[in-house]
This record gives sequence, C-alpha cells and structure tokens, in this order.
Amino acid sequence: MKGSMDLTSGSPWKKILFFCIPILISNIFQQLYSMVDTIIVGQTISLSALAAVGCTGSISFLVIGFVSGIAGGFGVMMSQYFGAKNEENFRRSIATCYILSAAFSVIVTAISVPAALPLLKIMNTSADIIDDAYSYIVTIFAGVTATFVYNLSASMLRAIGDSRSPLIFLILASILNIGLDFLCILVFKMGVMGAGVATVLSQLIAGLLCLVYGLKKYEILRTRREHFRWNTNFSWKHVKVGLPMALQFSITAIGVMVVQAVLNDLGTMTVAAYTAASKIDTIAQQPFLAMGAAMATYCAQNYGAHQFDRIRRGMNVGLVLTIAFSVFGFVFAIALKTPLLRLFSDEYASIEDQATLYLFINTGTYLFLGLIYLYRNGIQGMGFSAVTMLSGLTELVMRVFAAFVFAGLWGYVGVCAANPAAWFGADVILIIIYCILYKKRIRPQLLREKDAAVQTASAN
Repeated sequence: MKGSMDLTSGSPWKKILFFCIPILISNIFQQLYSMVDTIIVGQTISLSALAAVGCTGSISFLVIGFVSGIAGGFGVMMSQYFGAKNEENFRRSIATCYILSAAFSVIVTAISVPAALPLLKIMNTSADIIDDAYSYIVTIFAGVTATFVYNLSASMLRAIGDSRSPLIFLILASILNIGLDFLCILVFKMGVMGAGVATVLSQLIAGLLCLVYGLKKYEILRTRREHFRWNTNFSWKHVKVGLPMALQFSITAIGVMVVQAVLNDLGTMTVAAYTAASKIDTIAQQPFLAMGAAMATYCAQNYGAHQFDRIRRGMNVGLVLTIAFSVFGFVFAIALKTPLLRLFSDEYASIEDQATLYLFINTGTYLFLGLIYLYRNGIQGMGFSAVTMLSGLTELVMRVFAAFVFAGLWGYVGVCAANPAAWFGADVILIIIYCILYKKRIRPQLLREKDAAVQTASAN
C-alpha cells in the first residue's frame, strides 16, 4: 500500500527514523494548539490570563492524556494485527475501536465537565485567575470528542505505517487554530474561553480530515457491517491494552496536579514564569514523544510478526536516539529561551530568571525523560501495557514527595526538581521490567530461532 510502511523488514535505523520524523513534526504542530493559545492570551489579554491558561495544564493533561493513551493502546492492537498480516482482524479491530472510542468519549465528557471547577479549587487556584481558568478548561473538556476523533484517526494511519498524513492535516489545523484564536478573542471578545473554542474546532477538523483521507486512500481501513459485530473477548483485548496506557497518563497527571497546587501558592507571577518555561520545555521534549510513538508501532508490528530480533535491534536504535535527543533538547531550550519567552509577553523580563531556572533543571536531566519514552513505549508496543503502570505509580510517588519535601526545603527550586525526580524513579522500574521481559520473552525466542537456523543449515 503506497504511503504505508511495513516496519517488519528493512533497516531498523532507516524505518524508525523515517517513521519518527513526521510524528515529530506533527507533535510540534500539535503543541502549537496550546502554545499559540498561551502566547495570544498573554499578548492580547494579560499575564494573569496567561497564568490562568497555564494553571490548567495539569488538569488538561489528566483528561487529554487519558484520551491520547487509550487511542494509543488501540493503535497498538491495530499495529499487531497489521504486522501479522491478519487483515480481517485488523478491520475488526478498527470497528471495535470506533465503538469503544464513542463510549469512552461520552463517559469522559460526562465526568470531566462537572469536575473541572472542583479540581481547580482543590489545586488552590488563585481567586484572581480561577474564573478565566475555568472558562478555558471546561471548553476543552466539553470538546473532548474532538480529541478522540483526531487521536483515533491518527492511530489508524500510524498502525499501517503512515505517519505523514496526520502531519499534513495537523499543520492545516494549526494554521486554522491561529486564525480562530484571533477571531474568537479579538473579534468576538470571548476572552480566554475563545482560545479553548479555537483549539477544539481546530482539532476536530484535523481528525475528520485524517479519517476521511484514510478511508479514501487505504482500502484496508474500510470496514463492513460484519466487522461491527460485538465480541466481548475481542473488545476486552483492546481495553486491556488501551486502558492501562490511558491510566498511565492520568496517574502522571495527578502528580503534576500536586506540583501545580504547590506552585499556585507561590504567586501569579511565579505561575506565569513556570507556565512559559514549561511551554518551551514541552516543545523541546517532542523528539522523545515522536521516538516513543515510533517505537510503540515498531515493536507492535514486529511483535505481531514474531520478529523478536528486530525488536532488540530497534530498542538499541532507540537508545542512541534518546542520547542524541537529550543533548539537542538542552541546547535548543537554553539557546532560544530569551526569544521564546519574549513571545509570551512584553513583560517577559519579570519572569525570565525563574523561567531560566526551570529550564536548566529540567532540560539538563532529559536523558531520564528519554529513557521513559523508549522503554515504556517499547514495552507497551509489545502488548504489556499493564506492567508499565508500575512506573507511573513510581512517578506519582516521586513527584508528590518532591513537591512537598523539596518545595518545603528549597521553594521554587524544589518544585522545578519534581519532574527529574519522577523521571529517575520511573526509569529504574522500566529498565527492570524490560530486562525481565527480555529474559523471559525475547531471549528464549531468539535462542529458538538461532537453533532452528543451525538445524536448517545442518540439514542442507
């Protein structure tokens, strides 16, 4: 199929890189949804409005991360069937994902919208920004179906190795998002809520375009009525992979929310500095996310095809990329911090020192973060997403500990150190899990393949 990519053959280096690059560009543009909202709000409204949008980041991650995780889990199942060349089950998987996504969309919306304001209050959101924060986040939650549409559509295309098409539509949507931001905020005078409306509409358009294009171009993505026949066991296989991946994000988000609650007590200007720095940090992190997404699909296709040696080789490629991306992320963030901070507000000088401190602490420990994406996504791609929740729980414990203990000892520095502490704790657990899986699942299969090859050679 033209445009798709079979990751079960060819050079792991070439396949992973060519699959990773479009995802990286796509992720950067996806971050523009949030970053452009923040920049336009800071420039056209006020620093208080910037802090209002920024303080919703962890709450947004709680819900949007859940959606992304479950769609990613569904993508793992589709990738495994595609790698195994099982077209019938691949189509059944797509149909099942449609049904499950619709159900989860209703459930998540019904829970998140009424929970938005209580969550902001629990996090000690300042009285001067809580109204704007609520207007923004409740709009995002009300449009969570749009997030499902895009993430599932992109997962379908990536499952068959097409990581370029979602990028094209996301670029178009990002441009649209900028226009809608100005329209909603400056013309319609919708304030902070207008930024949320622009984000939801842009993502919905990207998702629908992705879906329509995929169905039109790839015959294998087209389902028939019989593929929608409900099968509880088959559906449970998808939930069993998708739900732990979703909860992994949500568990991480809870820790981030605790950090945000501690941060909120340090004042609006500190929140604004942390918000601006974290947006730069998020952009610099995108190579890790792209590599993680590539490794998940790569491992899923090869696990489905029983190409275990390629999994081992691919993980080694991922390790080299992790080191390279760690260096790049640090250089990018530190070198461009001043011009990027200037984008958020004309008053950037008042937040530059605190923002710089955050960037040095977090980008300087990027290797810890990169290892999380390498091992967690590789393990999840092989279908063992439940065990990776142990790393998520470790992240939660370490982040909460750092937020209260480090912040109590060192104030703002302690808050900034919460992420590196959480990343290190998660790495320890993930590396142990990968070593156990390698010893019990991958290595025995490699030895059997080697013995079979020796026997075949002897027979000849």
